[in-house]
Amino acid sequence: MVIKGVLFDFSGTLFRIEPVRDWLAAVLREEGVDVPPEDFEPYVTGLTEAGALPGGPPPLRIPERLTDAMARRDLTPALHREAYTGLARTVALPDPGLYDALYARHMRPEAWQAYPDAVEVLKGLRRAGIAVGVVSNIGWDLRPVFRAHGLDDLVDAYALSFEHGLQKPAAELFRIACTMIGRDPADVVMVGDDRIADGGAAALGCEVRFVDHLPVPERPDGLRSLGLVPG
Repeated sequence: MVIKGVLFDFSGTLFRIEPVRDWLAAVLREEGVDVPPEDFEPYVTGLTEAGALPGGPPPLRIPERLTDAMARRDLTPALHREAYTGLARTVALPDPGLYDALYARHMRPEAWQAYPDAVEVLKGLRRAGIAVGVVSNIGWDLRPVFRAHGLDDLVDAYALSFEHGLQKPAAELFRIACTMIGRDPADVVMVGDDRIADGGAAALGCEVRFVDHLPVPERPDGLRSLGLVPG
């Protein structure tokens, strides 16, 4: 196919959230909460197993009271906050203010790192005149992350689940994204890390290509290897 547009997922595709250990350590410093090393490690383990970091490891178990919020978490900011602060609160942290601080931290640009080849691939698509959109299941506005990392000028449109009341794999969200970038779905490639959520674009006629949701140092050229940029 001749690629005329590319849609990218956000978390695990273009960017990766910081590790749970760094997330917690940063918030403890910012909040001025001292935690002995022997307590810090159990907190890291607990938050990891709880799946409390959005974009991080999934929960080992979802408490029944949070089942609905987790299933619909990317439809509204309130549901997203309810789901993830609820998971964090299953871990007994030393200060009750840490739960909201942890949630706030994950939305800040410094909590995210672009994959090494993201800028190169996006610049290549721009030079080739290929339209670019971001399609994300998310409960908050990720545009500041792209601006802070210098990628916003390389993206033509954002189709975010909470802004449209739709979650991937709903084909309609991908349809909206294709309309926003002005491309026919048959000429568009969807790139993501989730075979189910991102794979939903195939129902619309998009070609779908996948990358692995790996830590940044472990995936230096996952986007580059997809052959999205002509030549």
